[in-house]
Amino acid sequence: MLGAQNVGLPIALIPAVLVVMNVVYALAAYPAGALSDHLGRFAVLFFGLMTLIVADLVLAAAPSVIGEAIGVALCGAHMGLTQSALASLVADTSPPELRGSAFGYFNLLGGAAALAASVIAGALWDRIGPPATFLASAVFAFFTLLGLIWLRTRLSGNDPAD
Repeated sequence: MLGAQNVGLPIALIPAVLVVMNVVYALAAYPAGALSDHLGRFAVLFFGLMTLIVADLVLAAAPSVIGEAIGVALCGAHMGLTQSALASLVADTSPPELRGSAFGYFNLLGGAAALAASVIAGALWDRIGPPATFLASAVFAFFTLLGLIWLRTRLSGNDPAD
């Protein structure tokens, strides 16, 4: 939303940023879930992280409302791809008697990571500027992608979410 305001979107239209992101998220979620059932959770997470990297690069380089809209739509697609696959991995890999606890820990750790990411993003935004914030996000997403690839090779053949 700050990025949209930064490129000149009138303040009255700032909520449209959330609408665009959530509409794309909603439209992507079901097909992404079906895709993860056919290709596997890791493949969908891979595509989701690649989408996030592209979104971050677009947001870093697009100093216009149209560029912002494309970046935000890509962020919605990323959410649609990754959130259902991550929740499925939690359900697939946790014992049935501990599934509630597994989702609790998953959401606790996700919230803590979101808080840390927000603090880092805010500091970058204030000290260096918006492009640095999105470029840092792309770098974090890239390293997450490398970690996902590493994890996938270590678990090859042992993953119930294949």
